[in-house]
Amino acid sequence: MSETFFLDDLPLVDLHRHLDGNVRLSTILDIAHQHALPLPAHTVEELRPHIEVQEPIPSLPAFFKRFALLQQTFVDYATVYRVTRENLEDALVEGLDYLELRFSPLFMAAAHGLDPIEIGRAACQALAEAADLPIRAKLIVIMSRQFGPEECQQELETALSLAGRGVVAVDLAGDEAGYPGQLFEQHFARARAAGLHTIAHAGEVVGPESVRQAVLGLGAERLGHAVRAAEDPALLDLLAERGIVVESCLTSNLQTLTVPTLADHPLPLFLQRGIRVTLNTDDPVISGIDLPHEYRLLQQLELSPQQVRQVRLNGLEAAFIDPAEKRLLLERARQRARP
Repeated sequence: MSETFFLDDLPLVDLHRHLDGNVRLSTILDIAHQHALPLPAHTVEELRPHIEVQEPIPSLPAFFKRFALLQQTFVDYATVYRVTRENLEDALVEGLDYLELRFSPLFMAAAHGLDPIEIGRAACQALAEAADLPIRAKLIVIMSRQFGPEECQQELETALSLAGRGVVAVDLAGDEAGYPGQLFEQHFARARAAGLHTIAHAGEVVGPESVRQAVLGLGAERLGHAVRAAEDPALLDLLAERGIVVESCLTSNLQTLTVPTLADHPLPLFLQRGIRVTLNTDDPVISGIDLPHEYRLLQQLELSPQQVRQVRLNGLEAAFIDPAEKRLLLERARQRARP
């Protein structure tokens, strides 16, 4: 597979990218200078090692500490708007045709006492006013487990209030071990009743039982990571039979030691078992990568061209947009690929 793979006749799609984990280093510096925020560095290159993961981190809590400087950057709603817009601009430079950005309103609100719903509105406004950019995008609201079920109601209310205004789904992320999915079943029931799609991070820290609960208890249509589903053949059958989509993020899983080596990643197994696996970036600024990088990494798993094409196609098919929009993205990619 060569670099020309990224210009073929299928759209380039990222379904699992955290808005609040992808703030430009230059923007962090700029906002810090404007608002006299403390920083451990004065230039982008000095700041980079404080945010970008440069070697594996042995636990997710330690990995999450990398988000602290990003979190303090969200000083006001104008900054939320700016970061959302910059995410779209950067995705366009990467060559993406479609992007789903997810964010935790409570996480973004915490440092400066912002209103979670107003955070969501600012992100939706940035999306709505990005019609000048030739990229399609939607928003996903995360309920961060570590805030607990009661506080997560605020995040759910944000999603419900903005459904149809750019927000298409809810996700469950954060401390998988400390806050099991059972605590959030009512949240997901309300989201589904409102017509929102459903996603859950599962099987990243906790074993197959977490993945099974996300599917059967939460009704998740897509799963973030789901690496440990590979430990249970019956669960793999369930995911394939129900058409559940797995959002794989290779570099992120290596950096958090969710898998010890790339060769241990279950993405090829998911494909072999007929599971709708996709390839995504997770937190590009923190991981120091982009989506083309992840497809280059995918080459090392020795997949066939047909399997790589299937991963790419899975991303388009699993996108939370209507069939007409998918056909439009596909036609644009085909036109681009014509000599």
